[in-house]
Amino acid sequence: MKCVILGAGEGKRMRPLTSTIPKVMIPLANRPMVEHLIEAVRDSGITEILLVVGYGEERVRGYFGDGTRWGVSLRYVTQRHQRGTADALRSVDGLIRDRFLLLNGDMILKKTDLAGLVKAESPCVATYHSDRPEEYGTLTVENDRITSLHEKVARPPSDLINAGAYVLDSDIFGILKTLPLSERGEYELTDALRAYIERNELRAHSLGYWCDVGYPWDLLDANAALLADMEPQRVGTIEEQVTLQGRVSIGEGTVVRSGTYIEGPCIIGKNCRIGPHTYIRGSTAIGDSCHIGHCTEVKNSIILEHTNAPHFNYIGDSVIGRGCNLGAGTKIANLRHDRAVVRIGSKDTHRVKFGAIIGDGVQFGINCSVNVGSIVGSDSRFAPATLVDGLYGDKSKIR
Repeated sequence: MKCVILGAGEGKRMRPLTSTIPKVMIPLANRPMVEHLIEAVRDSGITEILLVVGYGEERVRGYFGDGTRWGVSLRYVTQRHQRGTADALRSVDGLIRDRFLLLNGDMILKKTDLAGLVKAESPCVATYHSDRPEEYGTLTVENDRITSLHEKVARPPSDLINAGAYVLDSDIFGILKTLPLSERGEYELTDALRAYIERNELRAHSLGYWCDVGYPWDLLDANAALLADMEPQRVGTIEEQVTLQGRVSIGEGTVVRSGTYIEGPCIIGKNCRIGPHTYIRGSTAIGDSCHIGHCTEVKNSIILEHTNAPHFNYIGDSVIGRGCNLGAGTKIANLRHDRAVVRIGSKDTHRVKFGAIIGDGVQFGINCSVNVGSIVGSDSRFAPATLVDGLYGDKSKIR
């Protein structure tokens, strides 16, 4: 049995984090999100994987190679133009002969769920009960057979959503060839699935866990879930009078200096400088070669490699890109005074505590204040004592 993973899309909703890398390569728990999916597929018993790539494909190919390091055989198929999920699947036509597993590349699944799914009869759609079904494709089921599919309707018929994981046969490719463009101008896999529904053939398989990564703030939940299952390793240098509570992983070459307090689950990459007197709170991932320094506090955040927060900084519930620098005293707020859910433009983050999304290479002067729900484009520059509030495009300059 083979697995097809769809990872060709740019991930425009994830900008500015995807301005330099494809969505599936955004790190969670210090590893690309699709790496966690590949390992779950392998652990479910499948070792032949077809990875559909497109935007930023050189980053994916360069990182995974032929898959040997992960104990899988990895083959790449390029989708030249991103014209929908059905179009992405059509790119592997001729490489699949039998029953296969199909996965969207931007989600987190448990290997136990995948192990159960691969045993299901095809055609089959993995389902999940969501408390926000209006944001996803929903479906109705009778006696384990799917009776209808609905794409993001205001009043969905159920709380059961299409989880983006399928067991299909090679006969799906014949159906894909007949599909017209959808109203969105794409070739939709759900349109192909309706042919199975008309024949009462499409089965449902319930998942116990599922985490979608559709927007930047979704990264925080996915990161926390992966860190909770992490087996920590401590191979760096830990000075005296450092307190480590719970699952804390520290990479090779990293130095944790005296007076630092770290609560797990937390992962710190290689060659970092932490402390002295740093407070790192749970569900935080810090990439390689970062400096988190004196009297800095970090909570429930993702900080990518080569980023510095060296003096008197606060980072709460945020995602910060590569090569950023927070000047002394710069802080990122994560809670509105009225305790209301944070919104970014017209989008509801569903989070009461949410800080900011910061792109790569952003430089903050001393004593900048970053308000809740701000998004800052890559390579932006902010003068000392700037109030950063709202949405900023790439290469913004505030003097």
